[in-house]
Amino acid sequence: MNELNFRTLDLNLLRVFDEVMAERNLTRAAHNLAMTQPAVSNALKRLRESLGDELVRRAGYGVEPTPTALALWPTVRDALGQLRESLAPGGFDPAQAHNAFVIAMADATAAKVVPGLVDILENEAPGVNLRVLPLTTRDPRELIESGSADLAIGHFPGVIAELTAVHLQEHSPRFLYQRLYDGEYVVVMRRGHPLAGRPIDLDAYCAARHLLVSFSGRPFGFVDEALAARSRQRRVVLTVNQFFTAGRVVATTDLLTVLPRHFVGATGMEHELALCELPLPVPAVHVDALWHRQAAHSSAHRWLREAVTRASASGFATGHGPTPIPVPPP
Repeated sequence: MNELNFRTLDLNLLRVFDEVMAERNLTRAAHNLAMTQPAVSNALKRLRESLGDELVRRAGYGVEPTPTALALWPTVRDALGQLRESLAPGGFDPAQAHNAFVIAMADATAAKVVPGLVDILENEAPGVNLRVLPLTTRDPRELIESGSADLAIGHFPGVIAELTAVHLQEHSPRFLYQRLYDGEYVVVMRRGHPLAGRPIDLDAYCAARHLLVSFSGRPFGFVDEALAARSRQRRVVLTVNQFFTAGRVVATTDLLTVLPRHFVGATGMEHELALCELPLPVPAVHVDALWHRQAAHSSAHRWLREAVTRASASGFATGHGPTPIPVPPP
């Protein structure tokens, strides 16, 4: 954008651009902005003329952004977020708020975090709504970037390593994270399984038939990576995308699975399941909250992150599980 374009640009067009990018649909964007769809289309036309780029193209039932639009959007979102917070600093009052938050997490995480969140909502923010999306990836950045989720909670080793590298290079990362707790995985089987009630050695473990929980459907997990490093492998005969489903299946079959230790008690099936330690060391399982940089300027989002931190701690205050690791928000 050259100087002449910026001087003559109607900055209201950026609000329209931000909403269209978030929704990828002109009708929904118009509804959110309390505008007509022709008015949104006209605003986009004016912005295209100012920037000299098509910005979005029709695709299916919505629109698809151009590379220029994708590159511009994070800056626009960040600027609008800072402006909103500057005009209404500390404006979020949980007791009076009617916000709706969306968090992406797996069922094992939700089993421990959501009960505490519900208590916080009922006692401190009765008008606030929460929607939990199933986590289907180890890299939820696109989900957050698109505005589909305000926060993602889970084990994201590749993402965290990349963000740490960016931070060390003194660049401003587009995503921020906070460590919530460290998890521990154990071997789980039915109570009457032939291998139940005793430690399992590596040979017996590899010889067994296994069920894998995989968000992406990929039949290869962190246990398989640890086995491959020892030139060993296991036979994965079934892959599912929920921990609860895995617990239900192994409770009635001779398959073995690997579940977070804290989750077993939350399934209601602990009397049907037997646990034992993994027969080989695996990397630590860190559970982090991940969000977009632009949300750091929102007092509502800060409250949400603080509530998630408290709910994570309360989830392990009773029962058996790892101790949460408190990390100050960036």
